Amino acid sequence: MDGHARPSRSLTPEPTLKAAPHDQLTLLDLATCDAHLSQLAHRRSAIPELAILAEATAEEARLDDRRIELDTLVGDLRRELRQAEAEVELVRTRRTRDEQRLNSGAVSNPKDLTNLEHEMQALERRITTLEDDELEVMDKVETAESELSGVLEALEAVRSKIAEVTVTRDATFSDLDGQSGELASERSSLASGLPDPLVALYEKVRAQYGSGAAALRARACEGCRLEINGADLREIAATPEDEVLRCPECSRILVRTAESGL
Repeated sequence: MDGHARPSRSLTPEPTLKAAPHDQLTLLDLATCDAHLSQLAHRRSAIPELAILAEATAEEARLDDRRIELDTLVGDLRRELRQAEAEVELVRTRRTRDEQRLNSGAVSNPKDLTNLEHEMQALERRITTLEDDELEVMDKVETAESELSGVLEALEAVRSKIAEVTVTRDATFSDLDGQSGELASERSSLASGLPDPLVALYEKVRAQYGSGAAALRARACEGCRLEINGADLREIAATPEDEVLRCPECSRILVRTAESGL
């Protein structure tokens, strides 16, 4: 026995199922179509653009969340700034009114003059404090607006990237889908020319093992890549050509070919 061959597992034909040798050979073409379709589906799910788009879309969502936060912050700060400006203006107006009273000579009582001067000094200190607060809010507004501007620029850039990559992705999808459509049409044509029981068995095996049929070439199954042992090969050689066989190792439909080595 060859050192790479496995011990016999008792090869048996598929019960009651017979198919013309050329129909069995057609199963290999069908399996080739299915293999190529699977490869195309894998390529479609793994094209680089998908990962790039996923990352860019996540970045877009993060930036847009930050944009909303900054929009809200800028709005709140602008309202706070308007309030600060209004309060400063209110105190300035009161100070101006007191200055006018003082300069007009309408207040002549020394005590009233002293009180008015004290009030004006207090208003001046209040104005200084309010103006400091106003400047602080203005700085916050400027910082928030600057960050918002940067986020908007970043959003524009990432959305431009998404649009560009989407075009590339769609072009790749179109190409792969075109190839898949041609293969699917070829597959349908192949399957329609085969007996229903043979196709049913092929589909059942394909669902279980990933591929439904494999050729026997050079005494090895091309599905599992294992060499068939001598006893099984002799049994295969003695089995009528129209009987459908299963590989004793991987259970795929085993299709005999001119290169089987029987």
